[in-house]
Amino acid sequence: MSINVSGGPILSLLIPIYNVERYLRECLDSAVAQTLGDIEIICINDGSTDNSPAIIREYMERDPRVKMIDKANSGYGDSMNRGLDMARGKYVGILESDDVMALDALEKLVAAAKHWDADFAKANFEFYWSKPEERREFMELFAAKECDMPVHPSDSVDVFSLKPSIWSAVYRRDFLDRNDIRFLPTPGAAFQDTSFTFKVFALADTAVYLHDSVLSYRQDNEGSSVNSPNKVHCVNDEYAEIHRWIVEDYSKTHEPQDVAKLLRFANIVKYDSYMWSYIRLNPTFHAEFLERMSQEFSASLDADEFELSDLKPWKCANLKAIVDDPQEWLAESSDFAGAGAFGRARHYARVGGLGVVVAYVLDALKR
Repeated sequence: MSINVSGGPILSLLIPIYNVERYLRECLDSAVAQTLGDIEIICINDGSTDNSPAIIREYMERDPRVKMIDKANSGYGDSMNRGLDMARGKYVGILESDDVMALDALEKLVAAAKHWDADFAKANFEFYWSKPEERREFMELFAAKECDMPVHPSDSVDVFSLKPSIWSAVYRRDFLDRNDIRFLPTPGAAFQDTSFTFKVFALADTAVYLHDSVLSYRQDNEGSSVNSPNKVHCVNDEYAEIHRWIVEDYSKTHEPQDVAKLLRFANIVKYDSYMWSYIRLNPTFHAEFLERMSQEFSASLDADEFELSDLKPWKCANLKAIVDDPQEWLAESSDFAGAGAFGRARHYARVGGLGVVVAYVLDALKR
């Protein structure tokens, strides 16, 4: 256990909660049992209508470190911002209410952040299924050779391409406050970790990565936001915020070449994010989503924010086809969402030719 002599806890752990009584006790058990004892656990109840508030109160009676913000439902982003406003720790951690944190997770992350004087420390995690039988799958965001050393995240586009996984990290609170890094408070939205993570990676002077898995990320919660296919344009809203922030805020304190680099990075990762979102969407919304995707990327290309050639060959060919005629792309690629690797290769052959397919296959073999 580490003690923070400044008076506040070493770390504030934020747990956003909405109608998750089925998993909440397991989540809170992993929070109160952390080997880093000098923490506050801030549960943000976003207007739950199930037994979640009563469960939180049970833990508050049992452990004085557990606190609750009890508010009307206003969405994930607003909940997280309320938690950040209340936090008193030198560091901030995040735990989703259906996930389980390794018992030494916060101790390891805070120790690494302190040792390297990092703005944030981030680790690998595990995908977790509790049914039909318990199963875990290691998700290696960071190879061992990239870990346990100071890095400057924005040197490469690679880190921006990673799954945001905001809950596998701890952040210096003064870093977040100084840069006004908060969540987009759009009610009922999803993907609200996207712009938050982009800003963290863009502004951090120093970060450190850990190879250990620090969290079990649940995959079988039917109520999870990732299983809400009708949130059509949430990801567009996040990238609109990223673009606004680069142009209006980041540009005030950074050189034009840095602004240009970040706009290029944003468009590169935006393509992957949009195609991933497209695959998960209810097919009813495919045409609408592709139309907006075409308009957005056409505007970015016209503004010289990036070039199609910045993407890998098959992505370049695919995006060009979508920008040129999204409805024709949909008509000829109606099976894209569920096509699998072979179906995608066939699709890339249609939009880009044999050379594109060869590049796609060779890249897949390297992974």
